[in-house]
Amino acid sequence: MDAKDILGLPKTAIPIPQEKKSRSQKDSQRKPDGISREVYALTGGMPPLMPTIDSSQLKKRPPVDEKITWQWLPFTNSARKDNLQLYHWVRVVNGVPPTGDYSFAKYNKSIDIVQYTDEEYAKHLADPSWTKEETDRLFELCKQFDLRFIVIADRFPSSRTVEELKNRYYSVSRSILMARATSPGDVTGNPLVKETYNVSQEKERKRALSMVLSQTKQQERKDAEILADAKRISESRVAARGAEESELPVASSAGHDNADRADVPGDTVSPSLNVQLPSAAVAPSTLMADNAATIASLRMLRVYLRTYALDQMIQAASSSAGLRTIKRVEQTLQDLGVNLKPRVPTKAVCAEHLELRKEILTLLNLQKQLQYKEAEGSSFRDHPYETPGTPKDRMFVPDSMSFGGERVGKRDQKRKAPGRISEAPSSPAQSKRPRKLKASDL
Repeated sequence: MDAKDILGLPKTAIPIPQEKKSRSQKDSQRKPDGISREVYALTGGMPPLMPTIDSSQLKKRPPVDEKITWQWLPFTNSARKDNLQLYHWVRVVNGVPPTGDYSFAKYNKSIDIVQYTDEEYAKHLADPSWTKEETDRLFELCKQFDLRFIVIADRFPSSRTVEELKNRYYSVSRSILMARATSPGDVTGNPLVKETYNVSQEKERKRALSMVLSQTKQQERKDAEILADAKRISESRVAARGAEESELPVASSAGHDNADRADVPGDTVSPSLNVQLPSAAVAPSTLMADNAATIASLRMLRVYLRTYALDQMIQAASSSAGLRTIKRVEQTLQDLGVNLKPRVPTKAVCAEHLELRKEILTLLNLQKQLQYKEAEGSSFRDHPYETPGTPKDRMFVPDSMSFGGERVGKRDQKRKAPGRISEAPSSPAQSKRPRKLKASDL
């Protein structure tokens, strides 16, 4: 007895057809070119983190119609003079072997060695310390080994140093070039004539190089410490110079204010303004400080045009002057027939031009001071009893004493208005209040 008997169902049930679930077909993706199957299976077609190689950069397959073979063929090298024939594998396309010179023959570079005749040697190249046979052998080895003087010194028959061989070769080549030239200007640009070989300098260079290479670790450490100390000192000097330059604008701004106050419109200066002109002792120190700062800033540039340096020096020299004074300096230069900028800005011309500008600026300052003093003297002559800056209605009253010998009381002085004369007679001195008796006085 089973569940069908309990439920009263027939034992042979009609089977219900079940619909098969349709599987979603995966989109077939083709593997890109240039990626191996294993890498593509791991990544699953996802974009890589790093950029891959473009397929256009890969080696292209040869066309189908081309037939490529490799053949063992003979070849000759134009760099060799013995016509030696060798063999190598060559890529042949469609049965046609490549033509032309050997591909590596272009790397054979030779040096043009100057050749001389017996007559030229007897006339220009005779040297008591060198024989003609030694000179001929030297030039043969130089041509054979392409100026490799270490190898030449090893092959040379007599005991000559490398420096002696170099000196002889370069001196002979230079003498031959100068003797064959029609004029000296034709060979001035040649390196053999332009840069002569210095034997003593070459020996000193090699000696210094051997000393550096033969240093111990302790000496190298000591040299490194000395260089570090020198670098620290130079940095401290640059910092101190920068601090001095940062303090200079304060003085220059004060000079600008004084110059602006001194440049009053008009031809005359009024003494009632009480203008304090800068003294002659302060101006040169300010100019020297500005020039020193300008020179220090130019030295930090290392490379600069002289016209740019002249402009900077002119600005530093005119920093304490106003705009009107600078225009008067330029007008004076034009009146004298001097260009505002030198046409040939050599070092001497720039120095003289700057000195002329300083002298004109000093002359204008002296003229301004003279004008101020003359105006002040004329005002003193017109009003001899007045002091500039003092009101006309103010009169100073001395400490007056009463006719009876008594001093005027402080309260009466406080009641009087300052600078005015009181017409009322001075009040007598007030009597003091009697002091109270103390117990000690009894």
